Amino acid sequence: MTDIMKRSYEDDSLQEKEKLFRGDDEPDDEREGVERVNVLAQFASETGEVAGPPIELPLMLGREKLQLILNALLKQEENTPYSFFVNENEVTDDLAGVLDESTSEEKVMTILYQPQAVFRVRAVTRCTSSLPGHAEAILCASFSPDGQHMASGSGDTTVRFWDINTETPHFVGKAHRHWVLITAWSPDGLHLASGCKTGQVIVWDPKTGKAVRTLSGHKQWITALCWEPLHLSDHPQCSRVASSGKDGDIRIWNIQTGSCERVLSNHVKSVTALRWGGEGLIFSASQDRTIKVWRASDGVLCRTLQGHGHWVNTLALNTDYVLRTGAFEPQALMKPRPEFLPDEEKLACAENRYQAALKCAGGVERLVSGSDDFTLFLWEPSREKKPIERMTGHQQLVNDVKFSPDTRLIASASFDKSIRLWNGLNGKFIATFRGHVNGVYQIAWSADSRYLVSGSKDSTLKVWSLLTKKMELDLPGHADEVFAVDWSPDGQRVVSGGKDKILKIWRK
Repeated sequence: MTDIMKRSYEDDSLQEKEKLFRGDDEPDDEREGVERVNVLAQFASETGEVAGPPIELPLMLGREKLQLILNALLKQEENTPYSFFVNENEVTDDLAGVLDESTSEEKVMTILYQPQAVFRVRAVTRCTSSLPGHAEAILCASFSPDGQHMASGSGDTTVRFWDINTETPHFVGKAHRHWVLITAWSPDGLHLASGCKTGQVIVWDPKTGKAVRTLSGHKQWITALCWEPLHLSDHPQCSRVASSGKDGDIRIWNIQTGSCERVLSNHVKSVTALRWGGEGLIFSASQDRTIKVWRASDGVLCRTLQGHGHWVNTLALNTDYVLRTGAFEPQALMKPRPEFLPDEEKLACAENRYQAALKCAGGVERLVSGSDDFTLFLWEPSREKKPIERMTGHQQLVNDVKFSPDTRLIASASFDKSIRLWNGLNGKFIATFRGHVNGVYQIAWSADSRYLVSGSKDSTLKVWSLLTKKMELDLPGHADEVFAVDWSPDGQRVVSGGKDKILKIWRK
């Protein structure tokens, strides 16, 4: 079939090409009540670039054949997967399913196409390990960007490192004197930073489980940690990390020297969330209802974003995923023997991955914020003080918000027991995921942006399909509230932990 298609598209006219996809092999009355007619259509990318001239297509044409046509028009030998949208409605069956009443035979219908990840992550379906060890609730758990390590922090004051291959304990880090509230992996995968209730930040070596730096300066507990993006670093090892505290300060640390390079002070209440963007800006959210934009190089306050009516709880950048994973390509990590770049190529790779994500997002870094006022705001913080969109619909406070790895979608979790899905470009509402019977604490995306996993106060995890916009799997097993959840960059595992003090590994 591939050879026939290729010859046809090279030698025949556009009208002859359409015959391959006209649907001669489909029954005339496959959809009751829909007349079998054609429509004049134009393929266009998210950035407005058109693919070939307008062509006449049958309304019964399914998404698989749309994909074949588009790959041929773009002269791509590989059958790249795409999602298709007409008037912001995704084509899940055929064109007739998204046909607008105003579309006539004379009017050209625009079919927006979005490339999807060429690799596929399979939904996790079962718990393969229940890992005891922590003596108190697990407050944070995450995978390293290279997918080779996993760490968890707990109210028992320890940071634990786990062997992901054998799914057994590896090291126990005992350096904190109070609850470990937050952890963050460096984008190079070489260090883990953790913050506790005494205000200390400790940097760990995951290969030995030993503390390499203790960073003291905050007067109250640590609320957020974020690392400098790899492509902004001078060498292929990350050396700077930012921390925020309940004292309202943001501190930038050099982990090589152990010194505090800069203190950013302007918030009048506790800082609740922190992001270090790929353009060299640091974004901080606070209980003072503001979001502040700082220039990391000199600590200058660039602008203050206002609009929320209550505490701002959470922030996410559309480039978060590529900034988190640095030079580690998920597709390379998924191979039986994961492939890693030599040090001299890491900075260039991280820069290329960041620029590719930025291009996919329309060339601009966007920020989304979630608040106790039940709303979210979408911003372009490097350009404007005013938000792009005020996103309403949640009935209780917003706990977590995350952009999909491909930058196109936003998912938000709330105490109203729901997860809401939004357009990552303009903040428009797309769908609501319902199924949890109590508040949702945290969410995590699969690397291919096709699945979402959520952890809830109802003690369950749930896996949601972005294709069907429905729950794919219900994953019970925890005995109490699930506070932390993360999906590994290689797509193989999900980790969850919570009030029952047990860490669980879920696999396909």
